Amino acid sequence: RAPRDVVYPVAPLTVQSATSHGITFHTPLMVRHESVELSGEGQMSGFSVDGRPADCVKLAIANLWPETFGEGSRPDLVISGMNDGANCGINVMYSGTVAAAIEAAFLGVPSIAVSMRRAGGKADYALGAKWGRLAIERILAAGPLRAHDCISINVPATDGSGPDPSGPTPQMCVCPMNTHGLIDKYEKRVSPLGDTYYWAAGHGLDFKGTDGGTDVDLLLKDRITITPLMYDLTRHALMDDLRTRLNA
Repeated sequence: RAPRDVVYPVAPLTVQSATSHGITFHTPLMVRHESVELSGEGQMSGFSVDGRPADCVKLAIANLWPETFGEGSRPDLVISGMNDGANCGINVMYSGTVAAAIEAAFLGVPSIAVSMRRAGGKADYALGAKWGRLAIERILAAGPLRAHDCISINVPATDGSGPDPSGPTPQMCVCPMNTHGLIDKYEKRVSPLGDTYYWAAGHGLDFKGTDGGTDVDLLLKDRITITPLMYDLTRHALMDDLRTRLNA
């Protein structure tokens, strides 16, 4: 039986940036028990999975958690992250961090994704984690999340370009995601063998537009953004009109 307030990491073995909601289907998922030393707090145990973020959540809920804590047991909450880089705006569609949280919500476990903006300098991960934790605590203090709830948190840069680390905690804002597309940039190069290839350029926050009050707008203003997400991609507002037009 899992003790109260246990944190049990199940994480990808390798970096999985921009892997979105991909899962491993035709090859096995190799799993290894891991233990890391926490400064002044002893050891933390968990699993590494040679797969994608969504794989980690699916496997954890289906097998690893009940095998560790008892048949029928499930986590109360899945926290995905903290990601090294913002996952705001349309980037939530590409994010493995957000995909892991959405997968948990789909499977009936409430979830929170946490991401930290990077602006190029050396990040203070402890500060980013502190801000993320404060946001999580505030969300949970407001009332329990429901089984299929998924919330995405983005915290400002901690590399000196964002809020003063010695100042107050940045303001928290509940806001929608920005839906403008990215300005895609690719550098054309030629390999030593004469083959042409393209290298993705830009820093991931080059959007074609930014609407006021959205996650991108507020994050760039050094706010902590809190955005509820959903996995139902149905455009319900168009349903009746499409039924009429198609007589279906």
